[in-house]
Amino acid sequence: MNREELKELGLNDEQIEAVMKSHGQTVNQTKEELTSAQSERDSLKEQLSERDTQLESLRGKAQGNEELQATIDSLKEANAQAKESYEQKLREQKFNYELERELMTAKARNPKAVRALLDTEVIKLDDDGKIKGLSEQLEGLKESDGYLFVSEEGTTPSSSNFNPGAKQKTNTPKEVDPYEAGKQRALERHKKEEK
Repeated sequence: MNREELKELGLNDEQIEAVMKSHGQTVNQTKEELTSAQSERDSLKEQLSERDTQLESLRGKAQGNEELQATIDSLKEANAQAKESYEQKLREQKFNYELERELMTAKARNPKAVRALLDTEVIKLDDDGKIKGLSEQLEGLKESDGYLFVSEEGTTPSSSNFNPGAKQKTNTPKEVDPYEAGKQRALERHKKEEK
């Protein structure tokens, strides 16, 4: 999203500035979350490699003690499982990030709503970090549920100029004299007819 695209949509400078400010906050928040996740990932990788090194050194010291060897082997297996679990979480996080980015690129008005309609079993993340199998589903959604996406022509839906009750001949109230209105109400309350 850039200023030229917003100008083409007919926004004035104040509106463009507000949109860019809001978008900037979202982007900065996403960058901070990504940086935090990357630093956490790096820290956990260091911890895993450090544990593996400690286990190997312990194994060398424990030659001849079968019980200690068995404990070391079980700890090593637990570390391998923890590493695999961690790597799976990283893959899921990368997949979710890339999918979200692709939905924003496809100009989805509400990425969460679009994602709910996608068959995520078909969508895969390849070795290069690219999403595969998404474009076909997005094309189908654009045809069936086009309202979920910003239109390709760059035009916004035109707002109707209909304003209920404004300048319509059938909605104009009659001019009523307040004295006559009060007199009529009093007569109705006392059920008397006007003489």
